[in-house]
Amino acid sequence: MRILLATLLLLAPLIAHAHEVIRVADGDSMTLQVGTRQLKLRLAGIDAPEMKQAFGPQARKSLHQLCFGKDAQYDAIAIDRFGRTVATVRCNGVDASRVQLERGMAWAFRQKDRDLKALETAARNKKIGLWADPHPVAPWRFRYAGSPDATCHIGPRGGRYQWVNGRKVYGCP
Repeated sequence: MRILLATLLLLAPLIAHAHEVIRVADGDSMTLQVGTRQLKLRLAGIDAPEMKQAFGPQARKSLHQLCFGKDAQYDAIAIDRFGRTVATVRCNGVDASRVQLERGMAWAFRQKDRDLKALETAARNKKIGLWADPHPVAPWRFRYAGSPDATCHIGPRGGRYQWVNGRKVYGCP
């Protein structure tokens, strides 16, 4: 009886913080049902292709298979400019960002996170997922490619940049 009680006490915090994934918008964002409200999350550390981009639908399908309808736990890190909570998300105990990278469905967003970058590099070397494309376009470049001011400029030291919404964005498609 004591073992059963101890087990329940250990599992109670996990059960209390598990929320059902009710929507997967794309390869790096989802919505959780948290009590009576819905919480939009963006996976921390990765950037998946946009839905209108090559491999965008596949990245969404991958995350959908991994998380939709399952219990998810999250550790919030920040709020992005769209009001989504940026978080590390585990679906049934599996880190969603890591799986997306292993499946070749995303880029590692932060260069400083060596673990995530190593997963991206392994998928790239094996030509898994989007890395099967000989010239995959990063989502941050795809987003700005259709911008009216997307002219690529070359700076005095050879750096390539474009003006997007009045600010300088380095890298051109």
